[in-house]
Amino acid sequence: MSTDVVTLATRLMEAESITPARGAVFDAFEAMLAPLGFECHRFTRGEGPEGSDEEAVENCFAIRRGPEGSKHFAFAGHLDVVPPGEGWSIDAFAPEVKAEPGGDLLYGRGAVDMKGSIACMVDAVAAIPAEAGTVSFVITGDEEGPALHGTRALIDWMREAGECPDLCLVGEPTSVNRLGDMVKIGRRGSVNIWLEVEGKQGHVAYPHLADNPLPRMIAMLAELNALSLDEGTDWFQASNLELTEFDNANRAHNVIPGKAKARISIRFNDLHTGAQLAERVTAIAEKHSGTARPMISGESFLTPPGAFSDLVSQAIKAETGLVPELSTSGGTSDARFLKDLCPVIEFGLVNATMHKVDEAVAVGDLRVLSAIYRRIVEAALQQ
Repeated sequence: MSTDVVTLATRLMEAESITPARGAVFDAFEAMLAPLGFECHRFTRGEGPEGSDEEAVENCFAIRRGPEGSKHFAFAGHLDVVPPGEGWSIDAFAPEVKAEPGGDLLYGRGAVDMKGSIACMVDAVAAIPAEAGTVSFVITGDEEGPALHGTRALIDWMREAGECPDLCLVGEPTSVNRLGDMVKIGRRGSVNIWLEVEGKQGHVAYPHLADNPLPRMIAMLAELNALSLDEGTDWFQASNLELTEFDNANRAHNVIPGKAKARISIRFNDLHTGAQLAERVTAIAEKHSGTARPMISGESFLTPPGAFSDLVSQAIKAETGLVPELSTSGGTSDARFLKDLCPVIEFGLVNATMHKVDEAVAVGDLRVLSAIYRRIVEAALQQ
């Protein structure tokens, strides 16, 4: 089996795996790892009852054990991708390498988010002998979707099996302008809250016979929008609350609606918890005769700068000459779950084309990232 990183990336990208991923893409992944001595444990979770929209999610925990007592380093990531959308210059699931003025680019869905990074992980591990220590892969098919039956199910499986790593690196595309310019050592938390105000429907000409919920909803949203949650911390930007939906489903110009609905999303730093923010919003909703239904997607977390971030930074500098910025910016990732197992850092390819039409990765970046990952694993296993 060829372990050329471009070949590996192409094989993964050829397997269509719009979230939730199952089947062929995991077959391809397992076929890459088996010759390297990895045991692959694949399982599905979350298939809903007949008639439901919930689909089963496939997950894979693969491990190659080193000598007893050796360090355990884990790579984590996802094989599912977002839908390709319209307007591609190629078939999104028939990857192609094209010569560009700045160098060859590999086009296809998942090139940077994140089948390219997973290919680099496999390529890196192929160069590391088993006696160096224990290496594992924590790979889900449900990161781009609801993330209910993916990494969280893998964590439960790993705990039951007693296979918890000492350190974990997630291969999300964290680089911004050049490979190696940014590493994520934490993420803000996320909570979405559905708001509702009940009224009484009626004719606009007879308002005394109705109860319009819209003024109360508007007042509630104005108070929420005026909140200043914080000014940020040493490692986190300020928390922000955003109105993401406002709908009373009223299609008639002469009807006072009977209900008003809205949704807000809060991305928060380590000065808050999801529960505290949900409680605060609920109190404001109730003040305006409304209700609030929160869903906490993840709490904020920080892997404090230290030995782990140092070895990642040193590996990046050795291959690129760059000293990466340590950041907590951006959205959420499955690192928000993995941080409960062990210290976790995110580092991967340039994110400029992720989720876009004609997603592409520089072929040179794949080779350099593979070398960086190899250095990281070697250093982590020697700690």
